[in-house]
Amino acid sequence: MHRSNRDETDRAITRGSDFLQLDPADAPPSGLADWLARRLRDAIADGRLPVGARLPPTRTLAADLRVSRGVVTDAYQRLTDEGHLAGRGRAGTVVVAAPLTPPPAPAAPPTTAPRPDPFHGAPGADAFDALRAAPARIDLTPGVPDLSAFPRAAWQRAERTVLRDLPAAALGYGDPRGTPALRTAVADWLARNRGIRADPAAIVITAGTAQALGLIARALTAAGTRTVAVEDPGSLGARQHLRHGAIATPPVPVDADGVRVDRLRATAAPAVLLTPAHQFPTGAVLSGPRRRDLLAWAAAGGLIIEDDYDAEHRYDRPPVPALRSLLTDRVFYAGSVSKLLAPALRTGWLLPPPAFLDAVIAEKRFADLGNAALPQLVLAELMATGAMERALRPLRTRHRRRRDTMIDAIRAHLPGAAVHGAAAGLHLTITLHPRTDDTALAAAALREGVKVQPLSWHAQRPGPPGLVLGYAAATATDITDGIAALGRALKTLT
Repeated sequence: MHRSNRDETDRAITRGSDFLQLDPADAPPSGLADWLARRLRDAIADGRLPVGARLPPTRTLAADLRVSRGVVTDAYQRLTDEGHLAGRGRAGTVVVAAPLTPPPAPAAPPTTAPRPDPFHGAPGADAFDALRAAPARIDLTPGVPDLSAFPRAAWQRAERTVLRDLPAAALGYGDPRGTPALRTAVADWLARNRGIRADPAAIVITAGTAQALGLIARALTAAGTRTVAVEDPGSLGARQHLRHGAIATPPVPVDADGVRVDRLRATAAPAVLLTPAHQFPTGAVLSGPRRRDLLAWAAAGGLIIEDDYDAEHRYDRPPVPALRSLLTDRVFYAGSVSKLLAPALRTGWLLPPPAFLDAVIAEKRFADLGNAALPQLVLAELMATGAMERALRPLRTRHRRRRDTMIDAIRAHLPGAAVHGAAAGLHLTITLHPRTDDTALAAAALREGVKVQPLSWHAQRPGPPGLVLGYAAATATDITDGIAALGRALKTLT
């Protein structure tokens, strides 16, 4: 093709501007300025160019549209004469007034389905969303640390450090396992706080424990495993994530010593999901004999998914080693910063057994190519400098005081309740008279303006009724008032 013809073809293909999606092909050949002025006037009238918006420089827009600069200057001048635009020197040409147009007819109000009642019927997949969205003056639902104590200043300092030192190449696509800096920081954290020795290369950074469970479910089903036994009572949310991954979740009873390993064997399940350091929701710690029996079950071919969700929060008992520290080859270990800093960070970690590492990395790659790198690097800076540990130390004291406040309030306003799991964690579980309907009680509490979770939400088999009560994110006053409201709600049901 002749060079001049090729140039003309290129111009025809590229003519146009992203600004207002302007295409000169829509204009009559001899009316470009009229067409452009009309398009700008319409955009100002309908709000696409609000008052204060800056227009592109005439030279830039003319180059985009492949028209003479005079066409753009003429259009801008017409709207300036009409009072819609004004030149502001170096600030450019800005919109100063909109044309007078008849007000549009009022739009019909959007039709939205009413929010579901979180306590109507069996809890569905949206039960937690519905409960979070329900208005209340006091929130005693479990699973949230003291969010007011988030180390904002330390986070900002770490962010400035990261951005100052970050090479441009680090802003590209990275390793789906996560940034090397965070994987190294997590490995050091686990060695110091959970007794786990881990190669950073074997750690996968996830969007919280929720994503970790999804990755595990897909890796297991790909290997032919479609059943994972779960503690009963045990986390409804964790169970929902496994079931979403087409995993069956037969229940295994839990008592004061933790999961019943004899009943686990009876299920013939090839894998089990556990919270051994602080069983959710009962607070039981897996005892020494049960731990040894469980490890023998795993060494014989079973797989353990260890959800170490809040082991760092302990008050009245010695630390409990992670199962992963004792049996690397048969344990998926999952943790996160949701209970350490804030759920909003959506950052966790997963240590798969070596035989499943490649499968989990592949699942993570196709899920999202890896977590966002910048928050990872900031968190790594917090962990590596000790700022995260310094932020946690005063929290333990504060959480202990709030726990004690809740226990005192339960004794005063719910004298018939038995308290479980007080030695660690961020929540208490109370069990009530066997004839109590705990779902009805939670609904009555919500009418009093207090959010709680019924214990029955977390059980697959019939069991004692009760409530799961978070104390870490509530003030002492709210805890006392909330438990008093629960006492009043209970009286309305009896």
